[in-house]
Amino acid sequence: MQIDVEHVARLARLGLSDEEKKLFGEQLAAILTYADNLKKLNTDGVPPTTHAIPLKNVYRADKAAPSPDLPAIMAGAPDKADRMFRVPRIIE
Repeated sequence: MQIDVEHVARLARLGLSDEEKKLFGEQLAAILTYADNLKKLNTDGVPPTTHAIPLKNVYRADKAAPSPDLPAIMAGAPDKADRMFRVPRIIE
C-alpha cells in the first residue's frame, strides 16, 4: 500500500511524512477491503442507477420575461462602455 500512497501523493504533488504515508496506507487498505466486501453482495435483479434516490428537476420553468431596466443597472457600474460593463483584463 505504501507504494500506492507514494504514487498518489506524487501525482497530487503532496509531500507526505513517513507517518502520513503509513496512516494513509492503512486507510486505503481499509477502503479497499470494504470494497471487496461489496463485491460479495448479490445484486441480481437490482437495476443499475445513477443516483441512490430519485431526483427531480428543481429549476423554474423557462419563461420569457421583460428585460430589467438597463439604465438603472448600468448606473451602478464603476466603469462602462455603451451597454457593457468594463472590467480589468485578466488574460495577457
